[in-house]
Amino acid sequence: MDDAVRALSAMATSGVSDALDRLGIAGQAAGIHPLEPSFRLCGRAFTGLYQPVDALGGTVGDYVDDVPPGAVVVLDNGGRTDVTVWGDILTLVASRNGLAGTVIDGVCRDSARSSELSYPVFSRGRWMRTGKDRVQLVGVEVPVTVGQVRVRPGDILLGDGDGIVVVPQEREREVLDTVFAIEQAEENIRQQVRAGARLDLARKQLGYHSLQSRG
Repeated sequence: MDDAVRALSAMATSGVSDALDRLGIAGQAAGIHPLEPSFRLCGRAFTGLYQPVDALGGTVGDYVDDVPPGAVVVLDNGGRTDVTVWGDILTLVASRNGLAGTVIDGVCRDSARSSELSYPVFSRGRWMRTGKDRVQLVGVEVPVTVGQVRVRPGDILLGDGDGIVVVPQEREREVLDTVFAIEQAEENIRQQVRAGARLDLARKQLGYHSLQSRG
């Protein structure tokens, strides 16, 4: 785990989301949720792109053993909810290999295995119908889209009970610095209200209403 991933792994998606807003980065993956609210993940993206199967046929792919430990598998199935691209055996291997989790713009199946192994899966839902002979893997380690957010290999994904945020690799230091500044301001507000201050005055003094505004 590198320093940026380690730092982000201790944060909440809400704080990172505020930093992304302040920096004008569209990084909140809409409609992607954890199978269980307790699931968390943080790691760099290993991407996979799916398309409908064509006349030549294709497979859903045997890529999982090529994913480095600590990475997040990020699968773009176009948001489809009628066929799955992740299930029991992939969860088993990913957990064994020490992957950080899986994020799908689409659905997964065999969710009980994910719960059993405490392996974090974030998706648009769960559905039992296989993607075999319906979709095919057409690229790995290519740019993909998840929840209307562009994800490139090496970008950092952070997930918790509120969803997924994506931090572009080339702006991760800037995002981290902004998160720290926002979190410090909010902690100062908490301290003041615990001491009896009025919330509106504490917020005004520390510039709360502009913390997330684009700077």
